[in-house]
Amino acid sequence: MAFQVPILFCVFNRPEHTRRVFDSIRRQRPQTLLLVADGPREIPGESNRVAQTREIISKVDWPCEVLTNFSSTNMGCRQRIATGINWGFEQCEQLIILEDDCLPHDSFYGYCETLLKRFEHNPEVMLIGGNNFQPERRTPHSYFFSRWAHIWGWASWRRAWQHYDLELKDWQSPGGHKQIQFDSKAESDHWSRVFDLVADNKIDTWDFSLQHAVWKNDGLAVYPEKNLVSNIGFGPDATHTIEPTSRSNLPALDIGELRHNPMLKRNLLADRWTFENVFYDPAFSSKPPRHRTRWFRSLLKSVYEASVNTAPRRILPART
Repeated sequence: MAFQVPILFCVFNRPEHTRRVFDSIRRQRPQTLLLVADGPREIPGESNRVAQTREIISKVDWPCEVLTNFSSTNMGCRQRIATGINWGFEQCEQLIILEDDCLPHDSFYGYCETLLKRFEHNPEVMLIGGNNFQPERRTPHSYFFSRWAHIWGWASWRRAWQHYDLELKDWQSPGGHKQIQFDSKAESDHWSRVFDLVADNKIDTWDFSLQHAVWKNDGLAVYPEKNLVSNIGFGPDATHTIEPTSRSNLPALDIGELRHNPMLKRNLLADRWTFENVFYDPAFSSKPPRHRTRWFRSLLKSVYEASVNTAPRRILPART
C-alpha cells in the first residue's frame, strides 16, 4: 500500500549514503516524492559524484508522483536546503524531510504520519522529529515535547514553515532579541551570538533559522522516546558533521505501538540536558560550562580549515 505523506529528500554528492536512505524511502512507496539536489562545486570528481547520486534517486520503480528541484550550480548547504524546503511546502501542506545521511527505521514514517495528523491543527506544535539523544527515558509515553529543533529526519506543516526566515530579519529588527524567552543567561549568551552570526551570513547552515522560528512563536517539537533516525554521514566528506560524536550512527529503533502523551507541555529536564550536552560551549557563554560538546569544538577547530578549503563548512568562530 502506498504511503500517503509526501516525502522530501535532499541530496548532494554522496551516492552510497543516498542509496541507503533511498532504499528506506522505496520500502514505503510514497505516493509523492520531492527530490532536491545541489549542484557540484569546482572540486575534482565532484560532478561525477553528483551525477551518480542523481542517477540513484531517478530509479523510482513504484507508482509515484515525482517532483524535482535540481540546481545546476552549487548553492551551498544554507541556500540549497532552505530554498528546497520552501519549494516543497509550496507543493504540499505537509512533508517528511530527509537528507542523504539521515537513515530512518521503517517505523519512523508511520510515527510521523500519525503525529502529523494528530497535531495538524495545533499551531503550538511546529515540528515532528525522529531523534532522541537523551541518556534516559523522559516519559512513560512514546514521545515528549521540547522547544529544540533537531533536523536529522523530521516532518512539519506549511502552516509552521511559513514562520521560517533564513535571514533572521526579525532578529535584526528593533526589539527582535526580546521576542525570544531564553531559559538562562548562558542560553541567551550562546544563542544570541549564534543568531547574530546567522543574520550576518557567517554560518553556512539553514537549521539555526528554524530554531529561531520555533522559539519566536513559542512552538514545540515532538521527539520519540526511542531514537528513530541514524545519522550515517559523519566523516571527512561531510559538510558539517566532520568528527564523530556520541550522536554518530546512533541505532535507529522500532518505536512500536504509539502510546500518546496527553500532556502538551515541554519536558524541562530533557530540554536542559539538550542545551548542556548538545549545544553549550564555553566560547559562547560568560559562565564556565558544566559540559563541553565535541560538536562545537569541531566547529571552532574548523575555522582555519575552512579558510583554506573550498568546501563549505559550518563556521562558528571563537570569541576574540
